[in-house]
Amino acid sequence: MRISLNWLRELVDFTMTPEELAHTLTMAGFEVEDIEDRRTWADGVVVGKVLSCQPHPNADKLRVCEVDIGAAAPLNIVCGAANVRADLYVPVATVGTHLPIIDLKLRPTKLRGIRSEGMICSLAELGLAKESAGIHSFEAENLELGRDVRPLLGLDDAILDITATANRADALSMVGIAREVAALTGATLKLPEAVEVSIPDKGSGLNLKIQEPQACPAYIGTTIAQVKIGPSPDWLQRRLQASGVRPINNVVDITNYILWEWGQPLHAFDRDRLLAVGGKDSLTIGVRFANTGESFKTLDNQTRTLQPQTLLITSNDKPVALGGVMGGEETEVHDKTQNILLEAALFDMMAIRRSARSQGLRTEASARYERGVNQAELEVACRRAIAMICELAGGVPVGQEMADARPNQSAWTRSIELRIDRVNQVLGPVDLGEDDIGELQAEEIQRILTALGCKVVPTAQEGVFSVTVPPYRYRDLEREIDLIEEIARLYGYDNFCNDLPEESEAGYLSADQLLTRKLREAFRGSGLTELVHYSLVKPEGDAKIVLRNPMFAEYSALRKDIISGLIDAFQYNLEQGNGPLNGFEIGRIFWQEEDGLMEADSLAGIIGGDPTLGRWSRSGREQPMTWFEAKGVLESVFGRLNFQVEYQPDRRDERLHPGRTASLWVQGDRLGTFGQLHPQLRKERDLPDAVYVFELDLDVLLDYLDRDENFIPTFHPYSNFPTSDRDIAFFAPSAVHVAELERVMAKAAGNLLESVELFDEYKGENVPEGQRSLAFRLVYRSSDRTLTDEDIEPVHQKVREALAEKFSVSLRS
Repeated sequence: MRISLNWLRELVDFTMTPEELAHTLTMAGFEVEDIEDRRTWADGVVVGKVLSCQPHPNADKLRVCEVDIGAAAPLNIVCGAANVRADLYVPVATVGTHLPIIDLKLRPTKLRGIRSEGMICSLAELGLAKESAGIHSFEAENLELGRDVRPLLGLDDAILDITATANRADALSMVGIAREVAALTGATLKLPEAVEVSIPDKGSGLNLKIQEPQACPAYIGTTIAQVKIGPSPDWLQRRLQASGVRPINNVVDITNYILWEWGQPLHAFDRDRLLAVGGKDSLTIGVRFANTGESFKTLDNQTRTLQPQTLLITSNDKPVALGGVMGGEETEVHDKTQNILLEAALFDMMAIRRSARSQGLRTEASARYERGVNQAELEVACRRAIAMICELAGGVPVGQEMADARPNQSAWTRSIELRIDRVNQVLGPVDLGEDDIGELQAEEIQRILTALGCKVVPTAQEGVFSVTVPPYRYRDLEREIDLIEEIARLYGYDNFCNDLPEESEAGYLSADQLLTRKLREAFRGSGLTELVHYSLVKPEGDAKIVLRNPMFAEYSALRKDIISGLIDAFQYNLEQGNGPLNGFEIGRIFWQEEDGLMEADSLAGIIGGDPTLGRWSRSGREQPMTWFEAKGVLESVFGRLNFQVEYQPDRRDERLHPGRTASLWVQGDRLGTFGQLHPQLRKERDLPDAVYVFELDLDVLLDYLDRDENFIPTFHPYSNFPTSDRDIAFFAPSAVHVAELERVMAKAAGNLLESVELFDEYKGENVPEGQRSLAFRLVYRSSDRTLTDEDIEPVHQKVREALAEKFSVSLRS
């Protein structure tokens, strides 16, 4: 928002320079993006009077002017403007003047052989217009020659471009900024008076029909007759221009002026046109939502197709404006308007936001309604606008109707309990001045809040205030912590102590953070890419936790697992021609139980595609990854982390192949699941022949790795003695898992057994039905001697006997 300091000084009495005020506002949370110092635009430009104007002897389009600027002798100036003539009072840039808008410094020169000692300026050259057809001339007569033109043109001003945060709706007005400056500087606040204008009690011929009182809790319609449309006074035009608003005519300019002054949007309709659109002799102004298929043309000359969420102002039920957003072209005030209807209304924030968004519009009015307009000052803004229309446009109020569904005034304010101890606990020690450090005292806290417009009353409880919030801060001062923030803001953030603690220690990572980093390194070291997905997903499937107010339907539920997102990413990468995606993700999952909502951290990954290079040796054919190759990737991770995992058949996840899925266990705790995607799912998603996924419980992983025996690596010396291996082959029931066989062999062999490896499996001819032939290689080694047959055979025999006893295997060797 652009703030004119000349205008601001009429509302609050301050003496700060533009730079000082900009710094003060910025430190208080109102970022000043730019300072436009207009005083530099015409520094050295004075009032002059054209005494004579003669054609240039050597140029048809130039004039030689004799200009009096109050100096000893008139200036000789060559001018090319077609509208220059004698007896005009004009702005003259004297020699040595720099005009920054056109980046020109005036020097004595000759134009076509004639001496020129300055320049008669146009408004464009002074920065007051984008383009000008000729020089500017002052309408007033008998002006003091040689006086500074800046006060006459409104160039004795500076403009601050301020950005207000979304919670400060009150700061989108001159009155709001004036209140803020008064609170920050202690200056006297001088709010503009809203003069009462007599309005006859007789019937105005106006009826109000507010069909949506929740969307429009208050509406004031004032009929004003005998209006004379014309240009606004110069002072009004300059203030609007300084605010970045283009002057149109006196009535429209007054509504814009009140918008900037009080932050209350107003709209003026041509009353006769309202009657013409409504098609009746009587006028009923309504507020309703649009019907499907309705359309009308707005002030920007756009015909708009209306949506059911579009809020409308109607004349006898015919659309004439987008409520709180923009008026209609058919009912706009024009040069021949004589009777107007002035609208002053309150609209609901959400209703205006949806309505404006449905039309792709955002206006100065909608921006204020969306943040929240002060309900208590609606009548004040309306009275001030009526008084200005009567003064500047000759209007005569003939009637007024009001529909008011607002709650009583007590609903516009609230009382908040503020504890002084809590203020100092949150803010800490502050600089009290004169090198004194301490806590904020009750008197200072009371002064700051009172300056903000709050009513501060001590309660019966010592050290506790009851703070009543003014209506214009109702929407953003809701809790005790909001008041504490205001105290900090006005006291000055730069007055807070920034001393470091006396005893500081180096930062460190927690055990969970260290172990999680170790996990990430292990998975990356095994060739997997770390992925990151949103925790929000589509609301598909049962028992999903759905958000009440999502931003998008595609992201309206919390994910129950990570695997679904990995499958989507795998498919997307294939469709984009990026090949198979082998990756993992560590993230949070959510689910719902009888006890309520639950959440936990999880680790999942996806592996697939052809893991080999050099496809030329297979004539370009892909070789799908086998179950054991995919399992090997996981095994390499577990090997890096130094813990043993058991695999057991599992069929609980319908997305996975029922015969190629295993649950993972570590020391009796379920770790997770590993398996191949179900062929039907793979076909639906058009995925490669073999894609594998795994999901691990991160809490179980971290709990296991955090144990001392696993967290601290233990060195085991290498044996200097050779190994001795023995093979054992047997028929075993197909239902017996290799993991169970290996566990029994390791237990029976004891400390001499170094490793067990399955190197052959066979099913088919000469193998009993329901069994399979397995062959294992057992490697024996001792750390203190070379093993002999006499050492190994008894141990190997115990392995045979344990297998036969436990699983009834048929030994073949």
